[in-house]
Amino acid sequence: MSKGHVSIYRGWEYEEKGDYHRNLDPNWSYTPTYLHKLDFVRKQIQKLGQAARILDAGCGEGVLVEEFRHQGFQIEGIDLNYESEIVQRGSVLDLPYRETSFDAVLLLDVFEHLSYADQVNALSEIRRVLRSEGHFIASIPNLAHWNSRLRFMLLGKLHRTDCEINHIGERPFAENKKLLMEAGFWIEKIKGITLTVPFVYPWIISRRPARFRWLHDLLEIIAVPSLTLIDVFVCRKKQSDRYESNCA
Repeated sequence: MSKGHVSIYRGWEYEEKGDYHRNLDPNWSYTPTYLHKLDFVRKQIQKLGQAARILDAGCGEGVLVEEFRHQGFQIEGIDLNYESEIVQRGSVLDLPYRETSFDAVLLLDVFEHLSYADQVNALSEIRRVLRSEGHFIASIPNLAHWNSRLRFMLLGKLHRTDCEINHIGERPFAENKKLLMEAGFWIEKIKGITLTVPFVYPWIISRRPARFRWLHDLLEIIAVPSLTLIDVFVCRKKQSDRYESNCA
């Protein structure tokens, strides 16, 4: 449908929930993780500077797109399930941009929604539109976070970050890291977010995230990427074999 000259589309969860990232529920179990992720990503965008051309792929409502456009940044948003004045509808598997169009690409909480085969294709597309040694910033759930490991050891069941129907491509930290490197990216930094301390995270923090936000934030001090709920990978487009990850 359209409103005036602006095309509007809402699919997937946006059709039912509306702009649920923009209108954040403090009692959503993912809210503390989401806010920490945004804080970290904001700092990375600021480092890029206003001269950098940035693409937020799978941006949803375009929260960061709107925020940084108001600050004078050159940032565009694209999403398969959302369309608005600031978000173009399109797929990360077939980005409608020329080669080397962007200095940086964001892929935040998108990777896990793609099949394993599509993940490889998405990384190839992102690499294609990135300029020489451009930045790639991706937030990806870790199927092998601390509580998931314990639950699997005791019960033979995983603690997924969402149901397997939504997160069809969820992988453990080590696989995500390996896949990024094999796709031609040099990993500069990895930020782990939300340390899922067994019993404390699933029974206290997740059930009352607004009340126990302080506890979540306190545990972030000792968050280790291989044990956290999600990881933010800050990468560069690899140009030659001289690069090696410094996060081994």
